Amino acid sequence: MRAREKILYVASTFGHLASFHQPYLQWFADQGYEVHVAAGGTPCELKGVSRYISLPFEKSMFSPKNLAAVWELYRLMKAERYKMISLHTSLAAFFARLAVVPLGKRRPGVMNTVHGYLFDKNTRWTKRMLLLGAERMTAPVTDWLLTMNQQDTEIARRYHLGKWDVLTKGMGVDFTRFTPPEQNQREELRRKLGLKPSELVLIYAAEFSKRKNQGMLIEAMQRLPEHVVLLLPGQGEIREMCRMQAGRAGLTDRIRFPGFVRDMENWYRASDICVSSSRIEGLPFNVMEAMACGLPVVASDIKGHQDLICAGENGFLYSFGDTKEFVNAVQRMQDAKVRQRMGEAARSSVQRFGITEVFPELTVLYENAAKDFR
Repeated sequence: MRAREKILYVASTFGHLASFHQPYLQWFADQGYEVHVAAGGTPCELKGVSRYISLPFEKSMFSPKNLAAVWELYRLMKAERYKMISLHTSLAAFFARLAVVPLGKRRPGVMNTVHGYLFDKNTRWTKRMLLLGAERMTAPVTDWLLTMNQQDTEIARRYHLGKWDVLTKGMGVDFTRFTPPEQNQREELRRKLGLKPSELVLIYAAEFSKRKNQGMLIEAMQRLPEHVVLLLPGQGEIREMCRMQAGRAGLTDRIRFPGFVRDMENWYRASDICVSSSRIEGLPFNVMEAMACGLPVVASDIKGHQDLICAGENGFLYSFGDTKEFVNAVQRMQDAKVRQRMGEAARSSVQRFGITEVFPELTVLYENAAKDFR
């Protein structure tokens, strides 16, 4: 009996694979492939996966543990003879491709999905050169390169970071749960969450990190009227720092930190405007989920956001870190009729990023890539 061909997925964490790739892992298994996954963090059960490999990835690019992960991946790929490896998250993709290089002609086909390069034209020169240099170093073993926004596509093509590059619509968002509130549901949800009918509720659901830049929103809240409330669901390394910042500014009654939230759809339904202060993105799920719930968006004018927001139609973009522009954009949405019009446009425009539309497009790419690697 002929052995099944093998596919390897690599990411920085198993959580990333669980959040974004389960339908595709199952799809590969359904096509008859043996699917393995290699990642950092705590393993979790994934649909279609037959083998789990834990790797010692660390966020610091210069950590010796990442070199240990390279060695483990090299031995794994040499032993298993994978037909194709599917790479996700910048750090894991770089070190996995380093492991591919010494395999020479016996290497697997490589598909790198870029969930957002961690640099752009505004990144300081030294950091940009380091990160771009890493991508250029591993470009010779990058067969297929999938990007999610226009700026990353332009970077990939300008520097020839893959043999074949394709602009995709991301991994696809399951909008089944993320729908606008039914009649009277919004008022009930606000009551349960302790939000007053008269309050203008902003929401930003994201990991607390320097890149997500929640501190800028806290600063901006000091310039907004008393009836404006900010919800900041999420966990992360700077969450406590942000709580202290809000306290020093006397904003503890207007800025709330609910922590990890499972029913995000209800928090969106109880809110008025989705906001984002992020420095850099790929194609942000949090913004797309909020849009699907009928929320207009006020977001920083960066890659990823630019692919979702059409200024004046479904939201507004403001210069990154500019609190004055942010405040002006929020104030332009004070009128409920304006928010309703933009919210309806947001919901309509984001549907093309749904899993029902994206899944068949991506699986055709995967099928074509697998044929190329024969």
